[in-house]
Formats: sequence, structure tokens, C-alpha cells
Amino acid sequence: MEFITAINQHPWLLEALVLLLGLCVGSFLNVLIYRLPVMMESEFRTECYLLLEQDNPADEPERKFNIAFPNSHCPGCKHEIRAWENIPVLSWLLLRGRCSNCDSAISMRYPAVELACGLLSLLLALQFGSASMGLLGALLLTWALIALTMIDIDHQLLPDNITLPLLWLGLLFNIGGTYASLPDAVIGAIAGYLSLWSVYWLFRLLTGKEGMGYGDFKLLAALGAWLGWQALPMIILLSSLVGAVLGGLMMFLQRRGKDIPMPFGPYLAIAGWIAFLWGPEIMAWYWEIAGLQSST
Repeated sequence: MEFITAINQHPWLLEALVLLLGLCVGSFLNVLIYRLPVMMESEFRTECYLLLEQDNPADEPERKFNIAFPNSHCPGCKHEIRAWENIPVLSWLLLRGRCSNCDSAISMRYPAVELACGLLSLLLALQFGSASMGLLGALLLTWALIALTMIDIDHQLLPDNITLPLLWLGLLFNIGGTYASLPDAVIGAIAGYLSLWSVYWLFRLLTGKEGMGYGDFKLLAALGAWLGWQALPMIILLSSLVGAVLGGLMMFLQRRGKDIPMPFGPYLAIAGWIAFLWGPEIMAWYWEIAGLQSST
């Protein structure tokens, strides 16, 4: 408690600690983003072999692959990353974006994720202003949304391993009404899931195609559990707006066709994070604009 009190008495210390923590978590998220889908694919393959009553030829190597093992290494030469080469952002700059052993390029995405995680964490520290349960929950939500966004971009997948714990965690934080009352959070989780579930089945009945995945339902349910049912209309509208802008920009820059599927999870994550931080302000601004228009 004395440590928390000391941090709260010196806001710059809280901001520096949260920034450093965010950078370190960003480094871990890079590992999670890459390895979790591989682990899920391996588990699915193993289950298929078991169902077919066949031996999995890659069983032993796959069993050893997880979040902690093997140690991070260069995908080209398998050079194991040393401690000084794994400092978030700084190591990439010192190495000039190249492996110290084989000189192959290291994707800029790694420091980008670390930097984004650090800066968003810092923004939360500035927003909340003190070390509290509210800040802790905000950090956990943000880190989870970053991981889900990147995995969905890579694989069009929102893993249950993240979305479901995120949902329960939102309800847990709201037992004491940290972000919303518990009844609002429970209704938000139910309404979040059922709203996109209904859209999914309506679209499928009308077109015979699947417009989105079940992971999107669970992510919106999780956001409803964190923010309450009142935030859901804003999240859906914002995600549609973000999707239209970013989706159109990606189609233009990458010259992608309209028939190529695009993940909806990142737009939900961005919209949910915006609503989490600035939802009341956005609604107040909207009603102010609506009031001015109705009075003219």
C-alpha cells in the first residue's frame, strides 16, 4: 500500500512505470500473437489424428512448442535471442532491424506492437491519473484487444483462449461496479453476443454465406461485459465506421477485391477501446450536435 501511495503522489513515476510495463507486455504479446494460433492448429491436428486413431508424425515436436518453449530465436538461422537483443524497441533500433547472427531483416512489426502497447498503456495512465483497480482493468483489456486484433489480422481468428477469459474478467471487475453495474454488465454480455449472432444468421439465411465468425460474437459479448449494454450501440456504429474507413483504405492500398474476406474483430476492438475511454464524451457531443440541429 505504501508503494501505491508513493506512486500516486508522483504521477510521472506512475506514467514511467506503466510505459515500461506496456513495452515489456508488448514484447510478450509478440510471442503470444505468433505462437497461440500455431498451438491451436497443433492441438486441432492432434485431435484429428486421435479421432482417426492414427499416430501424429509430428507429435513430439508439437508437444514441446508452447508460449514458453522454445526460446525466441531468429526464424532464418535459429539464432537464440539473447537478453540484450530482447529489450523492447531499443534492441531493434540497436540491431538496425537485423539479426545479429545472419543479418536477415527483423520485421518492423515487432517494435511497432511493443511501441503501440507502451503508448496505449501510457495514455491509460494519463487518463486514470492514479494506480487503481480501474487502471489495472483498463490495461488488461487493452493488452487483450491488441493481441486479438493482431491475431485476427493474421489468421481471421479470435481465440476463445482470450475472448472468454476477457468476458469473465469484465464481469469480475464489474462486481463492484468498476466500469458498469453488474446487472448492466451481464445484460451487456448477453446482448453483445445475441446481437451479432442474430445478424450472422439473418445474413446467412438471406445470402447463404457466413458474414462473420463466432469469435466476433464473443468479443462483443466481452466488451458488453466490460462496458455494460448501454455502450453496445456506440461500439457497433463505431466499428462500422472504422471498418468502412480502414477497410476502404486497405482495399485501395493493397488493391484487394471486394470478395476477399476482411476480419471484423480489429474494428470491434478499436471501437470498444474508444468507447471504453471516451464513450460518455462522445455521447455528450452527439446529443449536443443533435440538440443544435433540432433547434434550427
